[in-house]
Amino acid sequence: MEIDAAREVRTTCPYCGVGCGVLAKVAADGQVSVRGDPDHPANFGRLCSKGSALAETIDLDGRLLHPEIHGRRAGWDEALDLVASTFSQTIAEHGPDAVAFYVSGQLLTEDYYVANKLMKGFVGSANIDTNSRLCMASSVAGHRRAFGSDTVPGTYDDLELADLIVLVGSNLAWCHPVLYQRIAAAREKRPEMKIVLVDPRRTMTADIADMHLAIAPDGDVALFTGLLAYLGQHNALDRAYITAHTTGFGQALFAASVLDLAGVAAATGLSEDELGRFYGLFAATPKTVTVYSQGVNQSSSGTDKVNAIINCHLATGRIGRPGEGPFSVTGQPNAMGGREVGGMANMLAAHMEIENPEHRERVQRFWNAPAIAGKPGLKAVEMFQALAEGRIKALWIMATNPVDSMPDADAVEAAIKACPFVVVSDVLAETDTVRHAHVRLPAAAWGEKDGTVTNSERRISRQRAFLPMPGEARPDWLIVAEVGMRMGFGGAFSYETPGEVFAEHAALSGFENDGARDFDIGAYGEIDGEGYEALEPFQWPAPSRADPFWPAGHLPLEGGDTQLRGLRTSSSAGDWRKPSGELISPLEGEMAGRPEGVGTTELQPIRFFADGGYFTPDRKARFIAIRPTTEIRTSPDYPLILNTGRIRDHWHTMTRTGKSPRLSQHIAEPFVEIHPVDAQRFGIGDADIARVSSPRGDVLVRALVTARQRQGSLFAPMHWTDQFAAKGRLDTLTAPLTDPISGQPALKHVAVRIEKFAAKAFGFAVTRQRPAPDTAAYWAVAKCNGGWRVELAFADDDIDWAGFAGSLFGASAGAEMSAYHDSDAGQHRIAAFDGDRLSGALFVAPGPVAVSRGWAAEQLSADHVDRRGRLAIVAGRPGGIDVDRGAIVCSCFGVGANQIAEAVRRGCGSVAAIGAALHAGTNCGSCRAEIRVIVDAQSLQAAE
Repeated sequence: MEIDAAREVRTTCPYCGVGCGVLAKVAADGQVSVRGDPDHPANFGRLCSKGSALAETIDLDGRLLHPEIHGRRAGWDEALDLVASTFSQTIAEHGPDAVAFYVSGQLLTEDYYVANKLMKGFVGSANIDTNSRLCMASSVAGHRRAFGSDTVPGTYDDLELADLIVLVGSNLAWCHPVLYQRIAAAREKRPEMKIVLVDPRRTMTADIADMHLAIAPDGDVALFTGLLAYLGQHNALDRAYITAHTTGFGQALFAASVLDLAGVAAATGLSEDELGRFYGLFAATPKTVTVYSQGVNQSSSGTDKVNAIINCHLATGRIGRPGEGPFSVTGQPNAMGGREVGGMANMLAAHMEIENPEHRERVQRFWNAPAIAGKPGLKAVEMFQALAEGRIKALWIMATNPVDSMPDADAVEAAIKACPFVVVSDVLAETDTVRHAHVRLPAAAWGEKDGTVTNSERRISRQRAFLPMPGEARPDWLIVAEVGMRMGFGGAFSYETPGEVFAEHAALSGFENDGARDFDIGAYGEIDGEGYEALEPFQWPAPSRADPFWPAGHLPLEGGDTQLRGLRTSSSAGDWRKPSGELISPLEGEMAGRPEGVGTTELQPIRFFADGGYFTPDRKARFIAIRPTTEIRTSPDYPLILNTGRIRDHWHTMTRTGKSPRLSQHIAEPFVEIHPVDAQRFGIGDADIARVSSPRGDVLVRALVTARQRQGSLFAPMHWTDQFAAKGRLDTLTAPLTDPISGQPALKHVAVRIEKFAAKAFGFAVTRQRPAPDTAAYWAVAKCNGGWRVELAFADDDIDWAGFAGSLFGASAGAEMSAYHDSDAGQHRIAAFDGDRLSGALFVAPGPVAVSRGWAAEQLSADHVDRRGRLAIVAGRPGGIDVDRGAIVCSCFGVGANQIAEAVRRGCGSVAAIGAALHAGTNCGSCRAEIRVIVDAQSLQAAE
């Protein structure tokens, strides 16, 4: 792809499952800028802080640009021949189950499809699983148990139409900010909308909640079985729906009634009053959506949690109608697309079942495959255990970093290191996983990839390339297809474009379907290259017009049909009809929370199950009988419960967001939240370095003492790796404990202990070169404009600080050094200058260093001719009229806490006023909750 003129390309964000549309503008000089696509029905122009910073993450720094074999550069033919021959030889000697693929929700659907086809249809094993197993496998299992299929019934519009939204284990404000903003905007228009947050932590999402239920870890099953019992006791059931469209209600209600209200209170850690208010609100509000995410799924009882939620919606008939239903929001951009192609070890392509011999025969026949996997393969945790035991002898990892993200991460790393043959396809040359690969294959990155992704509301969108592939990088689908051909499978993998892969995927979805399966995009089975390039976002199902059956909620039209941005419209008849022939009126008027002038008239989105039509043999939903249980994992040695998760501005293991200086301004190092009572109990002070330990390992993290954390629990984010911190790989602590049905690991409930790390000295530094502070016991690096910032802590203070600083900065022999030393007080400040530019500055203190981080980092990009300005750097604080912005709150505009506080003192008494004065909170909006905290705190101080 050559860049010769400015152009703007419509593509899709590569972060969470919201699936936001992005407009990527490439200037004639190659500079890239991004903005939200105002016409995309997932986001209508909004982007979160991560999406807004995408243009900062596309540089070639650290890219893997050429194939490598055992660390040496190799050609593609040599590398692919080695992969194909080694996999073939391993299969011949040990059988197909001796090889495995571990793939990723970062792959596009076309990549996923080809990998799944090769493993399940031509290798003949189902040993292909995905990192999506770690985020939404329990939702898949719960859907399949209840609906007979992995169907998300509703759409994002339901979040704007509901009168009650229950958020369970879902910090939307930070993890799905665009959905959070859609809800917040809808609520501004309809203040009567109620929001309940169910989460052990008081997250920033609680900012818009009417009720926060600080539930005990894994108390969700008891909460929702208790709700089902309450609905039965208070005659708040839709008995007509239960009778016509479900089975098993009696058994489910009986099982749920094991605990009375006092028992539910004991199991959930909530008061009977809190339970009564929540249950009464749910019972009285027909238009209810329950949104759930990792806090539900990442549990040893995750599938039961999902079904406990679904049971309550089935019992009230609140499913498939506008503003009603259970709603799973996914963590990755293409977790849903991976589900569609059977990317998990216990699934077949096109939502067919690997356990079903008829489905296996159908897929094998469609693919004209020599074999088909006859049983489910190894799920992620099982896969790496089999690797450790030597049962898997060749492993191909694609677009993921399991050494950091898998539970019991040290054991996973050891298993990968011991495997005879490991292939890694990735974008970066250095990750904690790539370093153990025998063969490294350079893959295309976002901005270079061409294909499709599916978001949490079943909407398929195009990712389009707007940059040329650098070096010898290739798309993942092509890499896998080339290996398939070299393994002797010829024409089955002779794709020339991703559009051909998509057309085959679509054709398989409609093949012998006739309405028996939920996933059907057969209408696109013959799409050509021009149609694929122009493909608009659309929701499935989208069956071929030749299909005689249209599932409930999917509405065929009379003549002249088109599909525009996912909305079924008719250019002639202008009406919608159900299979019965009944007319459906358009849903007209501005949708709540939508930007002005966007989507003012839209037809009804595609929903499932309002009129039944489930994908079980009898077409009825199944209630699942669930008995509430509690599990105690703490002990005298490990008395606290660790909850793991994400933060606002970083993503997974930071292979992308770690490139953006803007995204590291908000939080730049690994941390642990601890309640003040627990902090006092264990001798932890705010900003101390804490050691958190489990039976499997330990990490060093910064302590954040906050009453937002539940007493007895800790929270720490999972993003930091050996590339960014000395000892921050959080999943070294987590156990390989999984849900028995879904195989999803329990990453939210880990027994740990905490203690203060006895640091003799603390440090903070900024430096133009990337630092390698290996002599520090604790370090964490982050990109900043002009260089890097690094937090430090030392087990010993008997250190040559000038020598350490010179090594840290990479200062030349002729560098001018300025320093201040007070050895008795343990204070040291050293700055090095190369001409008029700052090479680096180091600040050392006996406690956490009090220096303006943002201001210090800004000095790397400034000219320092004036000697007084150089002394200000050594002093560690702005001089003259310079203002210390304080900790960054708004990443989009670089607005700090001190600036917000000062604006409040000048009379800005609301979040809106702060936005008008400073622009903070006016772009993605995900910092608005934090702004409100500062406004409220300053207002309280003024009133005292």
